[in-house]
Amino acid sequence: MRTQVLIIGGGVTGTGIARDLALRGVHCVLAEARDINAGASGGNHGLLHSGGRYVFSDPEAAAECREEGLILKRLAPHCIENTGGIFAAVEGDDEQYAADFGTYCARAGLSATPLEPAQAREMEPVLSDRVFAAWEVEDASVDPFRLSLDNMAQAVTLGSRFLRRTRVVGFEREGGRITAARLVETRTGREVRVEADVIVNAAGAWAGEMAALAGGHIEMLYSKGTLLITHSRMAKRVINRLRPPGDGDILVPGGTVSILGTTSVRVDRLDDIRPSIAEVDRNIDQMVGLIPSLETTRYVRAYAGVRPLVKSGKGGSDRTVSRGFTLLGHEEDGLENFVTITSGKLTTYRLMAERTANLVCERLGVTAPCLTRTEPLPQAAECRWTEPGVAPKIWLKGHDRDDQLLCECEMVPVSAVDQIIDSFSADGGAPRMKAIGRRSRVGKGSCQGSTCGMRLTGHMYERGMFEGDEGLDALREFIGERWRGKRSILWGPQMSQAELQEAIHCGLFDLELGNDNGMEE
Repeated sequence: MRTQVLIIGGGVTGTGIARDLALRGVHCVLAEARDINAGASGGNHGLLHSGGRYVFSDPEAAAECREEGLILKRLAPHCIENTGGIFAAVEGDDEQYAADFGTYCARAGLSATPLEPAQAREMEPVLSDRVFAAWEVEDASVDPFRLSLDNMAQAVTLGSRFLRRTRVVGFEREGGRITAARLVETRTGREVRVEADVIVNAAGAWAGEMAALAGGHIEMLYSKGTLLITHSRMAKRVINRLRPPGDGDILVPGGTVSILGTTSVRVDRLDDIRPSIAEVDRNIDQMVGLIPSLETTRYVRAYAGVRPLVKSGKGGSDRTVSRGFTLLGHEEDGLENFVTITSGKLTTYRLMAERTANLVCERLGVTAPCLTRTEPLPQAAECRWTEPGVAPKIWLKGHDRDDQLLCECEMVPVSAVDQIIDSFSADGGAPRMKAIGRRSRVGKGSCQGSTCGMRLTGHMYERGMFEGDEGLDALREFIGERWRGKRSILWGPQMSQAELQEAIHCGLFDLELGNDNGMEE
């Protein structure tokens, strides 16, 4: 296979680079070892930062967030809910920091409006009556899955290729130039050789490993963050604790739910990332002072992601490491055509892609300008099902008699699942159940796959996608992934739901999960 640019990593940065380069007329192949947003891009708050969180610790990152947030609101509004946000402090928080917050924002060029405590509580009734200071900011929520899917969809439309479940295992090198990459399809074991003029390493937390494979070097830190999903939406706006960044200080609305997070725990390995009970407790304990109902609300799931951070040589907490991004040309490693982009944030992914594409085009001799700063992100029809509430709106407006619901919690019909399945046929592939769940709301409702998992399995048998025990294996994989996010929050109603699911899947199908460490992604 021959291409101008091989991009490694299918997160929001990698897909953003593919779109940017495709719009400049550059042919790309994007290789992802697992699936879209399988790493940090799928394990975050879904927060489109106003920048307020970083005005004290990282003003440069705060200014980048503000500018990129405004661009995305203008060019990709279908991926964003412009909720607005509130920073609020309660008794016991640093009064001086709360008073100076407006000054910090002004220095970074951010808009922040002071609110009276009663006014803030009227806007968001979940806030504690112990609030003594509050500011309104321009935070929003963003659908990271649709953002990546739409970026990749346009890149493919313009001629790029997406190799899903294809892992880079080595490089061929002549002097300082990489002549080809060796890849393996993880499902079939088939080897693929890709010749590229430039290789872009956008592998997220695996960027250090990938650079080492190419003969380069990056000193990486891995900071795990755990987040919780509430059963229902608790606030209209993003709510931040008015204090320097710490654990459990943000509640982000995500459609019909809210997302609480996050922690920062240094990890040395990337092969078993999952939320812990201690992190779950810490998130709730830290935020319950500002939002008391968090102590009794039902949580349907917890999940964890890893922030890839580049070591700066300074000591201190991982919270003090810059959330800015790092772009490396690897000249000091003697590599002529290898580029790494890592760290950064979801909010600044477009800027990261632009800067990376600029460097790539410089090496290719391409002079076409970046268009992602001015051109709207097109909406791909098959990518719309990640948005909460879309499927029921479309289904209730009118549907065929046979278009039954596969997922009743999120009201996902057969027609939506079929559209997603058919979108894979362009590359001759077929999705597994987890891939369908990543591109829709299947499994994300209050039952967490207890019933929709069975219905989806049956539908895929009817379509001829499974034979023999393949469907049961896929169902075990599907509910196993959901189980990873439930076992750290098993109390109250969620415990009852888990016991019902165990009765159904173990009693009816004999699907003991066993050791999920070995489950295929």
